[in-house]
Amino acid sequence: MQVLSRRDLLRAGAIGGVVSSLGSSAFLNSVFANLPSDRKIRMAVVGGGFGLCYYWHLHPNAVVTAVTDLREDRQKLLREYYRCDAVFPSLETMLETAPDTFDAVGIFTPAPDHVRHAVACLKKGKHVISAVPAAMTIAECEMLRDAVEKSGKHYMMAETSYYRPSCIAAREFEREGKFGNIILTEAEYHHPRSPNAPKRDNRLDVWRWGLPPMLYPTHCTAFLVGVTGERLTQVSCVGYDNGDPALKGNPYDNPFMSETAFFKTNRGNAMRVAVLWAGALSFCERAQWIGEKMSFYDYLPGIYQYKERRVTIDKESDPTGFTYGNSVTADWTKEEYEQRLPQTLAEGFGKYHDGAEVFLTHEFISALVEDRPPAVNVHEALAMTAPGIIAHQSALQGGAQLAVPQFDR
Repeated sequence: MQVLSRRDLLRAGAIGGVVSSLGSSAFLNSVFANLPSDRKIRMAVVGGGFGLCYYWHLHPNAVVTAVTDLREDRQKLLREYYRCDAVFPSLETMLETAPDTFDAVGIFTPAPDHVRHAVACLKKGKHVISAVPAAMTIAECEMLRDAVEKSGKHYMMAETSYYRPSCIAAREFEREGKFGNIILTEAEYHHPRSPNAPKRDNRLDVWRWGLPPMLYPTHCTAFLVGVTGERLTQVSCVGYDNGDPALKGNPYDNPFMSETAFFKTNRGNAMRVAVLWAGALSFCERAQWIGEKMSFYDYLPGIYQYKERRVTIDKESDPTGFTYGNSVTADWTKEEYEQRLPQTLAEGFGKYHDGAEVFLTHEFISALVEDRPPAVNVHEALAMTAPGIIAHQSALQGGAQLAVPQFDR
């Protein structure tokens, strides 16, 4: 395989698709376009954990007018970070006593509370952006969809993988027809953890104790749903049960520390998803897209950094006469991406999840100002969430092939 530098490829025009998707100021300006409005969206932020990863206070069309957390130490962090003195002891108190002071709510509470909290806010006529996953059960998926539709308000799931630089690039490649048909997408979320640490340590969220890996699938499923728009329709999943006694008695009655699923899409394509809590792992949220004309490989921590790779028009033959397309590889760094961010949000780039929170901040506020569905609206969110719920059911049934319910209307 021939390996070229990024400068060589840019000079030769060999990766024009990558240049247009990652290095083009026109592309980035379209993502961070100045809104033709001076309207300010009044945001309330719930949760001083993940809730501190966003940039509502830096967006020119947003202002934080209320914050809340059950813990006093996190209330203080929220007050300081968002420079907001309207601090409430709970979401319920905030909704009851000050509903007229905010337009939208960012819900960054424990995953089992997401639907309950989102529905409560929607019923109060508030727009909602929620941390992942959107729901924990199929019944909750239905409840959330119905609540969004009944409210007439906008809902967005804050899925970081959707706005990872690699996923943005893959989305552009897909729209430009670079891949041809993507016949296989593979995604991995590796997050090694002690199975009972949240139970032992009150500094961590207890809801994570025993959490089935496939109930946290969206960091992987977004790499397909958010690129091609396909729906995952069938699944067979295998769970890894290492017999760790630390899992005994967990609230999910879950025996698995890792789960690997193989999905079929509505276009007849395939997706492999591996959500692994245990093993010799590196932390990663990554994907690779195998297309008919082009393939694109995300980075793998500790082994190689971001790579741009595609088959060229050049052909090579092996000694048997088999002909195949040559490929080229180039490095890419986030610094080039950061230089093209708007100044007010630039400080957030690369801080978490490869800078995805900056995009999520901007997309949610833009959608509300423009009164349009956000990119990861309730239908996209459930298309990313529900497959994992069914995958876990499959693992509990020894890998049975199960149908994934659809929530599009």
